[in-house]
Amino acid sequence: MAQKVTKIGVLTSGGDSPGMNAAIRAVVRTGIYHGLEVFGIMRGYQGMIEDDIFRMEGRSVANIIQRGGTILKTARCKEFFEPEGRKKAYENLKRRGIDGLVIIGGDGSFRGAVKFSNEFDIPCIGLAGTIDKDINGTDFTIGFDTAVNTAVEAIDKIRDTMDAHDRIFIIEVMGRDAGYIALHSGIATGAENILVPERKTNMDDIITSLLEKERRKKLVNLIVVAEGDEFGGATEVEKVLKKNLPNAEIRVCILGHIQRGGSPSCIDRLIASRMGYHAVESLMEGRHNVFVGILNNKMHYIPLETAVKNKGRISEEWMKIVKILAS
Repeated sequence: MAQKVTKIGVLTSGGDSPGMNAAIRAVVRTGIYHGLEVFGIMRGYQGMIEDDIFRMEGRSVANIIQRGGTILKTARCKEFFEPEGRKKAYENLKRRGIDGLVIIGGDGSFRGAVKFSNEFDIPCIGLAGTIDKDINGTDFTIGFDTAVNTAVEAIDKIRDTMDAHDRIFIIEVMGRDAGYIALHSGIATGAENILVPERKTNMDDIITSLLEKERRKKLVNLIVVAEGDEFGGATEVEKVLKKNLPNAEIRVCILGHIQRGGSPSCIDRLIASRMGYHAVESLMEGRHNVFVGILNNKMHYIPLETAVKNKGRISEEWMKIVKILAS
């Protein structure tokens, strides 16, 4: 029989994403409702090692559901990769009697949690907090919807000036290993081409397509590029296009970190709240090293070690839709 959890810690790790605060709020208030003591761990695993841990009450998470970023801060911690660092972290948890953890982050955070849990027998529950939507076992990740809507709003504004000047615009969005932000925002804004890391980029096809559009006097063209596209991002694409389309006006816009910030959308607040609630329930039910996701609008649980980044999952159907709608 699983040992009953009485004190839990919550932390955010890796890149920040809108909705993390909503998840923290849900963990804290659900824990307190069930009579648990809840501790906030600052700056992820770094704060666990440095003993930057504090008791949280219901009022600790008042007025944060609408805020982007994370009140617990976040950091990437190299020291946690070493056995000495994990031992130091465990001793800090043990001194407070913390016997369960909720980790809000990405697959790197989960790998660290699995290793830590196996060494010291502390149950860990993972919630996917990443704008990239690149984690197995869930339809959406906390922050993805907000990031996509931020990108769509920015691209819509750029389209106005693009149309006024008959320009080709290459817009780079975030997505080092996954192209979901590029795919969703590109389709939503009518992009003629969408370049993603999951698929091989054929610049010859893009040039041929743009030359054909140039002959048809279709001079306004939008290309959305994920930062991790194999061709090298928006700037590299621009170099090739300028060389092959000397008469075209081409501009580049890299949206960058505006996609990480801002008030989370309703969807991100809802899924973060739902996941945070079920994370605490999972600890109380004795689940050990589980990832909490949502598939087909139902809670979905998989082993934490299998909640890794998706690779190459953008389907042919999506790309066919892009091609047909952009013609």
